[in-house]
Amino acid sequence: MMSPGVRLETMSTFSLRRSVSLSCLLSLLFTIPAMAVNWLPYGPDGGDARAFAMDPSNHAHLYLGAVNGWVYESFDSGKRWRRLARVGMRDDLVLDNIVVDASNPKHVMVGAWVLGQDGGGLFQSQDGGAHWAEQEQMKGQSIRSLTAAPSNPKLVIAGTLKGVFRTKDSGQHWDLISPPENREIHEVESVAIDPVNPDVIYIGTWHLPWRSLDGGANWTNMKQGIIEDSDVFSIIVDPKTPKTMFASACSGIYKSDNGGEMFHKVQGIPSTARRTRVLMQDPGHLDTVFAGTTEGLFRTMDSGKTWIRTTGPEVIINDVFVDPTDTKHVMLATDRGGVLISEDGGNSFAASNTGFSARQITAFQEDGQKSGVLYAGVVNDKEWGGVFMSQDGGLSWAQRSDGLGGRDVFGLGQAADGTIVAGTGHGLFYQAGAWTKASVKETPIEVEVPVKVVAKKGVRKGATPAKPTVRKVIAKPTYSPDELDGRVYGIATVGDKMFAGTSSGMLLSVDSGRTWMTVPALGKDELRFVAAEKQTIVAAGLARIMLSTDGGETWTQVTTPSAVTQVSALAVDGRGEIWVGGREGVYLSSDKGSSWQTLRNLYVRDVDSLYYDRQADQVLVTANGEATIAFAVKVSDRKVSFWDTGWTLRFVRPVGDHLLGATLYDGVVIQPRMVESAAR
Repeated sequence: MMSPGVRLETMSTFSLRRSVSLSCLLSLLFTIPAMAVNWLPYGPDGGDARAFAMDPSNHAHLYLGAVNGWVYESFDSGKRWRRLARVGMRDDLVLDNIVVDASNPKHVMVGAWVLGQDGGGLFQSQDGGAHWAEQEQMKGQSIRSLTAAPSNPKLVIAGTLKGVFRTKDSGQHWDLISPPENREIHEVESVAIDPVNPDVIYIGTWHLPWRSLDGGANWTNMKQGIIEDSDVFSIIVDPKTPKTMFASACSGIYKSDNGGEMFHKVQGIPSTARRTRVLMQDPGHLDTVFAGTTEGLFRTMDSGKTWIRTTGPEVIINDVFVDPTDTKHVMLATDRGGVLISEDGGNSFAASNTGFSARQITAFQEDGQKSGVLYAGVVNDKEWGGVFMSQDGGLSWAQRSDGLGGRDVFGLGQAADGTIVAGTGHGLFYQAGAWTKASVKETPIEVEVPVKVVAKKGVRKGATPAKPTVRKVIAKPTYSPDELDGRVYGIATVGDKMFAGTSSGMLLSVDSGRTWMTVPALGKDELRFVAAEKQTIVAAGLARIMLSTDGGETWTQVTTPSAVTQVSALAVDGRGEIWVGGREGVYLSSDKGSSWQTLRNLYVRDVDSLYYDRQADQVLVTANGEATIAFAVKVSDRKVSFWDTGWTLRFVRPVGDHLLGATLYDGVVIQPRMVESAAR
């Protein structure tokens, strides 16, 4: 990451000012290669937070694990966060377990797993999380639980998909202590260790809980009182009365008063909220237990006899932290909402995500009428996501999603009168205070329909596309409003017209996005990409490209590049040239699609995005094959520049005289102005 001395403060005419002196700046430039300086992350704050851990030597020093491989830390009890390090230098590691060595707080262990796969691993840091190394014996293990013995911090138990592992020397060496031939003791989701006797180990699997009384030599199923086939997500043992324990499962919460010999189901939590991912006992009030569920936080203050919900049901909880020095201070790690903090023992919560961002940015729009105002659309965050607005060029963001109803946002556009329009997974919305769902015009409309289109095959280099024969028809709308409740991929503006590529073809609006009509000439097939410059509009599905050179009055189908199996990106530049990206690279046509060429010195594959930067007269390119690199191709001379941003990118957009990147999982990153690209 960038040196902490380099910080973006304000934006003046979109130029980023540095808070370092000239001498420090020059020193930094000579010590860090320009191409290697990371772009700087700036939210939007929030996203998926997974797990907390506390530094035993400083209770205000906390660690936070994320769903994208990042470890964050806070030195003020969670009020502000900063990125500490990316474990394993990967963005697909889910960090559900962090253990800080009580005998050496600089020694930190993280257990990781990979979403949708069996991989993962155990990573250790000896310098408080700044640097990490993977433990070789545990390499590739999908670690679902990691717990240190309260009576011996050198003894740590890891639950993995393969079974139960133990270290007795602070993570240097690990042994499998569950029988490898056992068909039940695997997929270990939870682990608890007796507070006095570390040989007493409790585990929860995707089937039922188990217990060992002899350090893993023998295991007994603890199923009395528990419904069969219960995934056991969390187990806690009372530190004062070790025979008292709670276990949470997909079938509910269970309590045992005899060390797991018999469980009984506790009452008071609705059946819809029984996926309790985490249980946490208040260390100062042992009768108080928090249950973090997929439908909010529940709390009992009488050891499980009665429960109340203290958050809304929309809160999905992954972890609960109770400060042992101030048990009124309670924190939640949640899906979508990030970190929530309570200062009244869990009665009320407020977001505390300053510095923490795990957002998936999928759409972007710079306000063409208000300097410094930007909009970003996100996915997978429901009520916590939608659209975010920045009024300072991307340095800070605020949610502006009222009316979207938790919909994912895939496209953003701006009408000629300044109205912002959002394309979602379920239709189009325009901003009028709150977001309002756009309607579909029901009256017949006149459109220009080509009778003849250019053939997709047999176009030789240098050929002129056939001129379409055009007739005027009265086209009735072919979709009802309900049928147009599908996904909107992208939005482009040409004068007073707005075009939206959707899962059901092209839509057109002539009233700033308030009402839309279909474009029958383009059919009902999906159009994932739409780009426009001046009067030239290009729209594409995965296997077809449609072109208009008269602002959408007439359309022709043009041949796709023969080497491209599927279109993955689309742009049109100021000359009217068409740019197409695919798995095979970037292709350019200067003759309306009659012929295509590749670009010298632009060797990329798996292209993610193409975008024409009008001010700089360049096309911006991002690609999976070069995931952290942003490319720019000058339209006039095809000169290629590039920047290694340090982040896995989804796309790049211009903002004034610098660039802004949308990352795959880390929100927005901004190009430092001192970083200059080198031309190839």
